[in-house]
Amino acid sequence: MAEADPLPGLDGARSEEAVPTLLAPWIPPGQTVGSLIGGTLVPGRGDEIELVDRSTGKPFLRYRDAGPEVAADAMTAAETGFREWTALSPSERGRRLWAVGAKVRAHAERLARLETLSAGKPIRDTRVEVAKVAEMMEYWAGWADKIHGDVIPVPTTHLNYTRREPYGPVVQITPWNVPIFTGGWQLAPALATGNAPVLKPSELTPLTSLVLGFLLVEAGIPANAVTILLGYGHTTGAAAISHKANRLVVFVGSPATGARIAEQAARNVIPCVLELGGKSANIVFEDADLRLASLGSQAAIFSAAGQSCVAGSRLLVHRPVYERMTALVAEGAGRIPVGDPRSEATQIGPIATARQFAQVDGMVQAGLSAGATALTGGGAPEGLSAPDGGFFFAPTVLSGVSPTMEIAQEEVFGPVLAALVFDDEDEAIALANDSRFGLAGAVWTRDPARAHRVAAQVEAGTFWINGYKTISTMSPFGGFKASGYGRSSGKEAIEAYTRTKSVWVETAANPATPFGYAPD
Repeated sequence: MAEADPLPGLDGARSEEAVPTLLAPWIPPGQTVGSLIGGTLVPGRGDEIELVDRSTGKPFLRYRDAGPEVAADAMTAAETGFREWTALSPSERGRRLWAVGAKVRAHAERLARLETLSAGKPIRDTRVEVAKVAEMMEYWAGWADKIHGDVIPVPTTHLNYTRREPYGPVVQITPWNVPIFTGGWQLAPALATGNAPVLKPSELTPLTSLVLGFLLVEAGIPANAVTILLGYGHTTGAAAISHKANRLVVFVGSPATGARIAEQAARNVIPCVLELGGKSANIVFEDADLRLASLGSQAAIFSAAGQSCVAGSRLLVHRPVYERMTALVAEGAGRIPVGDPRSEATQIGPIATARQFAQVDGMVQAGLSAGATALTGGGAPEGLSAPDGGFFFAPTVLSGVSPTMEIAQEEVFGPVLAALVFDDEDEAIALANDSRFGLAGAVWTRDPARAHRVAAQVEAGTFWINGYKTISTMSPFGGFKASGYGRSSGKEAIEAYTRTKSVWVETAANPATPFGYAPD
């Protein structure tokens, strides 16, 4: 049954007033927010964590870091849940995952509003993201009973076949920029392949992941088979990763943190899937439809306030159309509505934290000092400057950027576009690959042969032709180079979330005995 309106959150109530009401079906007002372990909320035992409304800069909820002891309890529960989940037939697991999709759809508006208030994302975006989570559950529900191995024609008298088996308890760590979307992105394939996921969302944006955990249990996923662990990465996350029950780590976040997690996992000989940052190149040739390319370039960097790992933060433009293209993008950027994420008209909400705001502003100022020019933006919009109006940053287009500038090499994670010029196809490809990252990229051209040449030569895990930022749980997604390795979507996720067992069966009536002595 769908939610009955009205729901709080878009009617003027601030986060501190609306969030408890939105959580009320699962967490009654006044009850302590904590980790979901075995279907029960478990309060943290560590330091207090404060959640902040990004549009006002004011705190709205406090909870405690779970800490190592609670993390250990979570991993122990996941061991039990793994046995319970794998005891069900694959078809039954698929039916229950399908039911999760129905639960998400029934609570879609509540989830979208909660995400907007707790993560500062425009309501127009969160509604789409919640719908995508339902699609993820339904897609992976279909895969649950279609995971099988192979029969191998070995040159002996044996029947040799393979099995794809789940790892067991797996630790998943997701970022603050798209909490419910990345939560669903990881939970769905992990469960479809028979694992027991322990999801630790960012300590800054845990609430919709927590509710998603409740919905999974309500839909029939065994309570021990899905855990939402709330807390810091260096305490709670590290304890879960290093626990003896953990068999796999999936991390979405920064390259620096990903490297530390991979090192920690390696000490226990545990595999990782890492989806890390990006500095993606958006290439525009002189024959492109500049109107469409300018719109696509705006969406590539300014949607989600630029806080996206696949953001097209480098605009590489063919010299004959450089001035016109950058002017089109800058003019459009100056008209994009920035403001209260609860407003239906808002397209760009606030930056996640005061610290992140300072980083974005610092990188822009460094770019300007190095010789770049701001065609639009360059700081906080008038009337929305921190700290009196939250962490808002105006969509910014920097022209005259050279490849060696920090703004052209490092991830900004804000609504800031660095525009560079190139003279020919070879230079465009060289500039695109002049980055330690390799997550995504795009090309705009009317020449199909050129489009495919460029797509083949740019080092990126995802590449778009005459478009940008289309992704689906049905398609593999991940990075090259410092943007990570492994894929946790598309059918490749089956390989990521399972391990192969080879089984040998002797079929000969009188098998050869090449070793040892047999009694008479």
